[in-house]
Order: sequence, then C-alpha cells, then structure tokens
Amino acid sequence: MDVSTLTGRGGPRTGREATGAATEGAARAGLGARGVIYLLVGVLALQIAFGDGHRQADRGGALAEIAEKPFGSVVLWALAVGLVGMALWRLSEAVLGAPGPDGRKARKRLASAGRAVFYGFVASSVLLFAAGSRGGRGGGSGDKQSKDMTAEVLRMPGGQWIVGLAGVGIAAAGVWIGVRAVMRKYHDKLKLGQMSRRTRRAVDVTGVGGGAARGLVFAAAGVFAVRAAVAYEPDKAKGLDDTLRSFAHTPAGPWLLVCVAAGFVLFGLFSFAMARWRRV
Repeated sequence: MDVSTLTGRGGPRTGREATGAATEGAARAGLGARGVIYLLVGVLALQIAFGDGHRQADRGGALAEIAEKPFGSVVLWALAVGLVGMALWRLSEAVLGAPGPDGRKARKRLASAGRAVFYGFVASSVLLFAAGSRGGRGGGSGDKQSKDMTAEVLRMPGGQWIVGLAGVGIAAAGVWIGVRAVMRKYHDKLKLGQMSRRTRRAVDVTGVGGGAARGLVFAAAGVFAVRAAVAYEPDKAKGLDDTLRSFAHTPAGPWLLVCVAAGFVLFGLFSFAMARWRRV
C-alpha cells in the first residue's frame, strides 16, 4: 500500500487532526452562539431606549425572546450546544495552549481557564432554560441575581472588600476590553489574508464599535459594584439590564443607551465574523 494513502491529504485523519477539527468546530459554533445572544440583547436594549421594551435586556430576556419564536426550542438547544462548544474550546486552550507564540504561557492558559468557567456557567444556564426551567439561572432576572449575590457576599467576613475588589476588577476588565478593541488587537486572531479590503473595514466597524460598547458596560457594572460595597447596599449593584438602563439617565439621555445598544448589535455581528475568520 502506498504510504501516501495513509499520510497524504486524501488519507484518514490522525487523532490530532480529528481533535483539531472538533475543537475548531466547537469554537466557531460557540462564537456564533455568542453572536446571537449579543445581537438580541442589543435589539432589546434599543427597544427600551425607544420606550417599547417589555423584556429584560440581558441573557434571560434574549432567551425568552427566542423561546416565543417558531422553532424557538430548537434554536435554544442549538445555542446551548454552541456555548458548550465554546467552553470546551477554552478548556482545550487552558490544557493544551492557544495558537500563537505565547499561547502556552501560564498567563494565557489561566485566562483561557477563566473563560472556560464563565462559558460553562453560561452554557449551563441556557441548557436549563432550554430544558424548561424558565425561572432558573438562564431565564431569571440578571439584576436580581446580581443583587442577591452581592447581598450574600456582603454578609461574609470582609464582604465589603470582596465586593469592592471584584467591582474594581470588573471595571478594569471593561477598560481593558474597550482599549484593546479600539487598538484593533483582534487583528492578531483573524485570518486577514482571507478577507477582502471591504470585509476588513466592515469587521473593524463591528469590532471597534462593539468592543468599545461592551467595555463601557463592563466598566459601568464594576463601578456600580464598588458603590454597593462602599455604601453596604446590595441594591446599588446592577446586572446587565439595569446597567444598560442607567445609560438612559445620564445627561445624554436615551441616546447614550441607543449608542451602547447599537454597539451590542455590532458586537453580535463581530462574533459572527470571528466565527468565520478567527484562527483557532
């Protein structure tokens, strides 16, 4: 038998190649699922800005919106599977290392492990919602969950310090997310050579605008957590919906919320672009 039939491009895949293909598929499915959720949250926030929002502008609201549509249950399960894929992809990066020269460094692996935990939590909440637990972690109010969790931590010894430091960390992460988006650091992860000039411009619009809006919301949520810690008042902590609504009460009025909501829509579109062109 010709060796090339086993090792050539037409031969059967090795275990490493099959694992790589599975990991890539999981990553792209997860990025697509993330895009759907951000897109819907952005649309819900736009409805709130224009006075027509009856749902929470958060993950629970987005899932409830999907559930009411034709074939909504199928879409929910597809999202759940995609997010499980995202968690497994990040877990594989934590264990095996991410692509790139620095992908095997401890700092990168730790960041991937943190993302794996986060997306594992998100995936479990969507799975619960898809399975019919509408009032569970997936479908419940994110604002109430944030206040309840803050209240529990504040009752612990040193709780004020824990909440305060967590808030500072979230705010710092928001600034980091926004700055990296504006600096277009995501270029390092994209297959730019496969994209036309027009496509790259469109991706930059979604990446910069979406990343800046996402960073702003994270930073604001962190500030609210710090305020809750300083005042020892859990109600000052805000989930995603309350954080978004707070932008409508600034001197800029509802138009700031419109801009942030549009940014979330852009980030949803950017996630779709990442699902297509990200190096995995």
